[in-house]
Amino acid sequence: MGSHLSERLLALGAEVSVLVRPRSVTGTVGAAFRNLGPVADRLANVIATDIAGPDAEAAIAGLAPSVVFHLAADAYVERSFGHPREVLRTNMDGTMTVLEAARRSSAIERVVVTSSSEVYGPAQTQRMREDHPLEPTSPYAASKVAADRMAIAHHRTYGTPVAVIRPFNTYGPRHVYDVIPKFIAKALRGEALTVFGDGTQSRDFTYVDDMIDAFLAMGSHTGAVGEVVHFGCGEATTIADLARAVANAVGGEVRIERAAPRAAEVSRLCCDASKASSLLGWRPTVSLAEGLARNVSWMREHG
Repeated sequence: MGSHLSERLLALGAEVSVLVRPRSVTGTVGAAFRNLGPVADRLANVIATDIAGPDAEAAIAGLAPSVVFHLAADAYVERSFGHPREVLRTNMDGTMTVLEAARRSSAIERVVVTSSSEVYGPAQTQRMREDHPLEPTSPYAASKVAADRMAIAHHRTYGTPVAVIRPFNTYGPRHVYDVIPKFIAKALRGEALTVFGDGTQSRDFTYVDDMIDAFLAMGSHTGAVGEVVHFGCGEATTIADLARAVANAVGGEVRIERAAPRAAEVSRLCCDASKASSLLGWRPTVSLAEGLARNVSWMREHG
């Protein structure tokens, strides 16, 4: 999402600087340009730093940004099972880095902090509003709750102009590690798609272009300051149905196999985006079928 957001901001005429994860202890950028390569020569600054490390706060402050979009995270849920401390450090301490840099800056106008729909845990309603209880089921989800709440605490304590965005599942070109890109990649290679458990677990999938519209709204609308707003299509798609939809988008014969349920998996996540609509005028425009077709086309072209 960060690369898509950077492209959109550049297209709008913004001066864009980015922080990227260092490739190694030497601090070289290297493979970090896999997604930013097409716009690298138009970026004002590229800084390779550990977002939770001692140098990141000074790096952000040195840029004197007017708006910060904080998307840096250890975002792979399964990694948190074996590395909970590392995930907490990146997600919580990294967010503290951004918040502390922002509150000490006289130039700051907005800090958009990226939360996650995983903070909710098991759905207690068919569609989840922002006031749904926060009941994380994984170390990753707990780390995002901590960062989410600290962001709002900074706004309430220091007046930092924070806006917290809670995206539901987002997919599209360049994404590699969630269920949709994994399914598409396997289908294109002629491999079976693995559905864990009975396949009835469901998610709310939003195409990346729509989600970038959401980030821009949270970064510019005056009504977003001090608010938590989540974004999704409002449609729950089961993983079994998703596998069939990906098979249809790819074409040809695609096998679907079952595996044991995954640990700490939430059974349902579905967004009530009425606040995003009423407060910001946001609505999704890309259907799942259209988004999958675009995603398949991109992956065929790029391998």
